[in-house]
Amino acid sequence: METGIPGLSWDESKLKGFKVHELSQSVDVPARTGRRDFYKMGLVNGDMTIDYGGQIVEIKGTALFFVNPKIAHSIVRRVRRTSGYACIFTGSFINTREFQESPLFSIGDNPVIPLSEDEAFFIGNIFRKMLKAYNGEYLHKADLIKNCIALIIHEALEIQPPQQAGRLINGTSRIAHQFIDLLERQFPIERSNDPLKLRNPHDFAASLAVHVNYLNRAVKAVTGKPTSAHIAARIIAESKALLKHTDWSIADIAYALGFDYPAYFNNYFKRITGTTPNSFRKV
Repeated sequence: METGIPGLSWDESKLKGFKVHELSQSVDVPARTGRRDFYKMGLVNGDMTIDYGGQIVEIKGTALFFVNPKIAHSIVRRVRRTSGYACIFTGSFINTREFQESPLFSIGDNPVIPLSEDEAFFIGNIFRKMLKAYNGEYLHKADLIKNCIALIIHEALEIQPPQQAGRLINGTSRIAHQFIDLLERQFPIERSNDPLKLRNPHDFAASLAVHVNYLNRAVKAVTGKPTSAHIAARIIAESKALLKHTDWSIADIAYALGFDYPAYFNNYFKRITGTTPNSFRKV
């Protein structure tokens, strides 16, 4: 399964819900867009651009980065080799409210923290500890890895306090966060006979008991993108995952995503991606 991090693919055989990897390979693919069903955290030394929810963030030199699975993102590399470490993990692996509400994984904050040489060395040692534990036979490796993740987060908070720290969450931010949470809770789709319930801004506005215009303004103000763009991006991301990682028919996938007819799904997918579902599955 593609993760969006160069050289890092999803493999649950070693430790369910977690993977860590050293970024030392050269790759030819200039851009990666990952599935948004796990968190990402990395220590990288390179030259790249991250499009994070419409926010363009440049990485030049050594930096620590965090990615929230609820936010659309892609990575564009300007050099073929990137060194460092990266890990991915599910929310259930770090199943604590404190972590999942950490400001480092919030919507409004810059996901990249530049590091000094000493800071990079210290955090690099933590990643190396995780990598050793991940590949080793220590009985309590999961607990050790979780402690390493927590330590990196606290080090990052000490280096660069989050931009949103101490600010009151106003009604606009609250509605935007509720929308994104409601959108994400519909995924991943696990049964083809249980179609998507909320598919357009009016559906979400009704569920949140607000006017659709207010919802659209709130989401656009907080994320920089309209409500419809978030919905379309999430539906397309899920459709690609279903096409690549299941043997469901196109009709089953169309129904699961809330389309009344496969032709409607075909037209929707082609309009956004430029190719048909069947062609995408064959690549």
